[in-house]
Amino acid sequence: MKKQFVVIGLGQFGSSVCKQLYQLGHDVLGIDNDEDNVKTNSNNASHLVVANATDEDKLKALGVRNFDYAIVAIGEKIQPSILCTLILKDIGVKNVWVKAQNVQHKKVLEKVGADRIINPEEEMGIRIANQLDSDKIIDYIGLSKDYSILELKATSKISNKSLIQLDIRAKYGCTILALKRGEDVNVSPLPDDLILEGDVMVVMGDNKSLKRFEEKAM
Repeated sequence: MKKQFVVIGLGQFGSSVCKQLYQLGHDVLGIDNDEDNVKTNSNNASHLVVANATDEDKLKALGVRNFDYAIVAIGEKIQPSILCTLILKDIGVKNVWVKAQNVQHKKVLEKVGADRIINPEEEMGIRIANQLDSDKIIDYIGLSKDYSILELKATSKISNKSLIQLDIRAKYGCTILALKRGEDVNVSPLPDDLILEGDVMVVMGDNKSLKRFEEKAM
């Protein structure tokens, strides 16, 4: 479904979000106070505006209160990010996602009502660390403090065994969400489906169970 997004701050992170949302077919308004950043993103948004994102009257005039989401991706300066977030919530934007620079910034954003706080560097660091932890882990998505989704490469230890033979849910408390073999993705694997060495298993569970499964079964 087509949505309306306003992306405030068109640095590296904001430009990436802006471009991807636009390519996905959404209406995207990009705002930055640097004219060069706006010009760089000329093909990455439905509309682009050079404006000060801490100017409440300007934000109201641009109609940002009518957007489904606002993404605040203002660079290294914490104060404008906080003020912009506060203004967006005050004028009635329902969903405000904000890039945080550090723990202190995050705490303040929580207090002023940010709906979601993003720390790209921390999230990427966790993702990379989990991939480095085991050569079986291809990718990692943290769902919460205790639950995650892993992409695991099947080893010879479980090759030519079916899901029902492995009985992963009963033995380890994990759920197989999908199986990938080359370019083919099976998003509804059946109990009799075989796993071959090199297949990618998309597995969800609590972190302790996932670790136990990865170490003992794989």
